[in-house]
Amino acid sequence: MSINIETIATPQKTARGPAEPEDASAVYLGTKNRMPEFVLTDKVVCVSGAGRGLGLVQAEALLEAGAIVYALDRLPEPSEDFARIQTKASSLGTKIEYRRIDVRDTELLNTVIEEIANVEGRMDGLVAAAGIQQETPALEYTAKDANTMMEVNVTGVFMTAQAVAKQMIRFGNGGSIVMIASMSGTIANKGLICPAYNASKAAVIQLGRNLAAEWGQYNIRVNTISPGYIVTQMVENLFVQFPERREEWPKQNMLGRLSRPEEYRGAAVFLISDASSFMTGSDLRMDGGHAAW
Repeated sequence: MSINIETIATPQKTARGPAEPEDASAVYLGTKNRMPEFVLTDKVVCVSGAGRGLGLVQAEALLEAGAIVYALDRLPEPSEDFARIQTKASSLGTKIEYRRIDVRDTELLNTVIEEIANVEGRMDGLVAAAGIQQETPALEYTAKDANTMMEVNVTGVFMTAQAVAKQMIRFGNGGSIVMIASMSGTIANKGLICPAYNASKAAVIQLGRNLAAEWGQYNIRVNTISPGYIVTQMVENLFVQFPERREEWPKQNMLGRLSRPEEYRGAAVFLISDASSFMTGSDLRMDGGHAAW
């Protein structure tokens, strides 16, 4: 079998399908800009669970890439870091605004997302980072607690993605949706008893695949990120209650340490931006090698 090397080396123009972006054939070779496919200038991105923690850290990264960001959270007020990030956004020529919303309130969720899209005239991205955790043995779990876990971590994520996708379809520009899952959606955590949480994160990974399959026709990409153990204030409080975990958890992955929220900044920008333009239905597992033993 012979191969025409010239055909491979020379880009060929082909007819685009309905789901392909206008610049589908564009390449960045020879550009004078630095990594332009990562640039998010003027893109409108919502981040749920961005009142603090991982969601807020990822919101800041999106701002630095040029995006207009709307932080969604059920907290009455975001953390004290929010004001600093808001000032930073202004200096970067963009903005971040806060909207108080519980992802279980579907009606309000759709109203808020639609209002944002109307104000900005577009909707380009979502990082769905809202979620809750509960450590309870399976034999002691109540149906009420299990239902609450699923309502926030699965249905809440689903309805947030749906609300954003509706606006992406309305404006016809496609977009990228990133849902925060967990390595706990792939493995059973040794020494951490959280059956409902792990089941909810496995559901998020599977949800991502199915939404990607349905919404690819609208040029909407859907992917998930599966972090490993992250040292947040909540985890620090857990270490006070279970000091042995501070020593044991780092030993369970190949890097021998725990992660910081800041280590997931690049993943959010990558998945929202054109740098991942041919990536959908995938789970980006970032667990220090925990599940690769």
